[in-house]
Amino acid sequence: MKIVLFDIDGTLLWTDGTGRRSMEKALEKVFGFTGDPSYRYDGKTDRQIAREQMLAAGVDDPSITARMDDVIDEYVAGLYAEFATDPEAAKMCAGIPELLDALESNPDVRLGLLTGNIEKGARCKLQAVGIDFDRFRINAFGCDNADRPELPGIARQRAVELLGTHVKGEQMVIIGDTPADIQCGRSLNVRSIGVATGRYGVSELSTHNPTAVFETLEDTDAVVSAILG
Repeated sequence: MKIVLFDIDGTLLWTDGTGRRSMEKALEKVFGFTGDPSYRYDGKTDRQIAREQMLAAGVDDPSITARMDDVIDEYVAGLYAEFATDPEAAKMCAGIPELLDALESNPDVRLGLLTGNIEKGARCKLQAVGIDFDRFRINAFGCDNADRPELPGIARQRAVELLGTHVKGEQMVIIGDTPADIQCGRSLNVRSIGVATGRYGVSELSTHNPTAVFETLEDTDAVVSAILG
């Protein structure tokens, strides 16, 4: 059995800055600051982004914790509003429908999500590009833990609960577009596949020693072979 865990932003889809704009509006509404415009969101969890941005703006940690749910609620509302205003703001990455279909047709594969998005944000983004959230049965989100390296362990425990059997780290494969995706499962011996459809190129992702790395996920046979290999 293989547990295939997809990142969302830059891997399954691209939102052209919608997530960042929604987070900045939420932070400004709740705390009065948008955060540092040069801060990199990729590879981080939603709660981590909000906390780090507001700490850098001088907000104390207890205040951030007390208002975090308000930020997240405003953020999700902003996502839905942006996609309603501009349905073309989110686009599915190349090769994703074919890859999901191929993996789903294999009885020895279970699909899941491993993403820094909170679950509500993940649902909103997938809905925006027409991907059925329910295709993903084994998931770990940024609302489960703000520390991304903790998410593979959460996904493995959920796989055990769903499948009713022990799951080794080697049975899990994380597919993502950032070094954080490649590195986060190392302590469990989780395999990783990098894809250069985000902000990192093939050569940069390759320096982090993924199991495989692709320019895109369009070559279904090659990607499935790397996953099952």
